[in-house]
Amino acid sequence: MQHFKALADPVKERLFHLRPEVLRRTSDPGLLAVALGATLYTPATRSALAEGIRKQARAGCLSTVICLEDAVPDAEVPAAEENLLAALTELDGMDDPGGLPLIFIRCRTPEQLLDVGRRAGAALDVVSGFVLPKFENETGRGRAFLEALRLLNEESGRTADPYAPALRAMPIIEDLSTTHLESRVRVLTDNLALVKEFRGLVLCVRIGATDMSSAFGLRRSRDLTIYNVKVVANIIGDVVNIFGRPDDGWVISGPVWEHFANTERVLRPQLRATPFEAINEGALRQRILMDNLDGLIREIELDQANGLLGKTVIHPSHVPVVHSMCVVSHEEYVDALAIAGDTGGGVKASPYGNKMNESKPHRAWAERTLLRARAFGVANPGVSFVELLEASMR
Repeated sequence: MQHFKALADPVKERLFHLRPEVLRRTSDPGLLAVALGATLYTPATRSALAEGIRKQARAGCLSTVICLEDAVPDAEVPAAEENLLAALTELDGMDDPGGLPLIFIRCRTPEQLLDVGRRAGAALDVVSGFVLPKFENETGRGRAFLEALRLLNEESGRTADPYAPALRAMPIIEDLSTTHLESRVRVLTDNLALVKEFRGLVLCVRIGATDMSSAFGLRRSRDLTIYNVKVVANIIGDVVNIFGRPDDGWVISGPVWEHFANTERVLRPQLRATPFEAINEGALRQRILMDNLDGLIREIELDQANGLLGKTVIHPSHVPVVHSMCVVSHEEYVDALAIAGDTGGGVKASPYGNKMNESKPHRAWAERTLLRARAFGVANPGVSFVELLEASMR
């Protein structure tokens, strides 16, 4: 797996100062967590599910979630499980299953996780892990999920085989107990202690903003980002405060962007025309506006500013937008190198001469930036997000 793999070599040469690393399921979990990028959700009821996942991979998707939870009506769960298992068997029979994205299964309960994993048999080899919805441990649900995953790893021989990396968890912070103010900090702190206990099994932490909004009867429009919904933005801030400290090293993913069809605008677009005019790509800007991608772009910028990386998405058109915005700019890269290489402390002008770099306060940022550079690459000087996106959307 490799981000921007489908681009022709001359295009990569033009766009990248450093190309993204080639990744495998056996790669360092810390790097894989950063490299998830746009995690594309698909209901387990989807017809031609295996072919859909192969198509996602060809389009540049490196991580996908097959959902057995909220995306599936209660009455259709048995059929959805059978459809999922058939798709996994088909994917496992491919000549080159290594070309697949990282596949995760979102289960409703710990019992379903264990049952589906056991029924998958040898086809479990194409699965990278499980998404744990409504993660909390007030009721013991969080521990039960992680214990079930640990047991499934043991039963499938994952823990002893270096070529079959452990099935890993992606818990989602979205339960009412982690949403409501009176219980939030206590339950989040308990959740942190629990994932630390199971650190070898937890890949990253995800944020479920749809359920958070639902707790207050809210839903953001295409004109607004989740950060305009103050009550939800406050929850995200608390999640980052507890899980996002550099010493712990957790990657926290951005919440789902749930718009994908053109709808009537209330507010003016905020996507500046100048970067597109600079490379004669006015048509690309218009396409972004028509596909509701300008709101996604704004929200990704705010995700990154608030310590979140990657994003849950529901439509293939979202994938190149997320990945293009994860590429490290040349200016960020040289700043990060300068900061990481300065062990003596103090402040210096940045290599671009437009800001100050303080080696101690900025070190954690520099280390995270260099890890993101390995996953998504570094753009050439002067190459903008617009040029990366234009190449990816052709």
